[in-house]
Amino acid sequence: MMRCNPVPEVTRPSEKILSLADLALRLAEVQGETVFTNGCFDLLHVGHTRYLQAARGLGDRLVVGINSDASVRTLKGPTRPILPENERAELLASLACVDYVVIFSEPTADKLLSALRPAIYAKGGDYSADTLPESSTVRAYGGEISIVPFVPGRSTTDIVARIQTL
Repeated sequence: MMRCNPVPEVTRPSEKILSLADLALRLAEVQGETVFTNGCFDLLHVGHTRYLQAARGLGDRLVVGINSDASVRTLKGPTRPILPENERAELLASLACVDYVVIFSEPTADKLLSALRPAIYAKGGDYSADTLPESSTVRAYGGEISIVPFVPGRSTTDIVARIQTL
């Protein structure tokens, strides 16, 4: 008689999107190294997915902080975000390489980093450890900063500019 392996349990994207308080409790219950990254993730593109996959490879789980709609407007201007925060969170949570998503309203991820204290803070190659606004926070609790290679020519700003020329 042939036996089939059970179908692996699939986590719904909505179950991966947590408040900061719930995420801190969840992470306190698990072993291993947490990798954290953050950004606007306004239009998901191949630069994002390559970056997130590389970040996930640095540890045992990947937590992604996404800027709220209000903070994206502050950072990128009044015409952004293109997609609302709940949709951006759901898109990221649907990726296999992303374990948890949290939305934040502050201009930097310092509050999240202080609360979660991930072993590794990953950012894209358009930054350096010295230009990250969160560097002092990560260093203060003993975390590591990892710069993931940037995918040239792949940015939301570039995609928007291209669409506007069509």
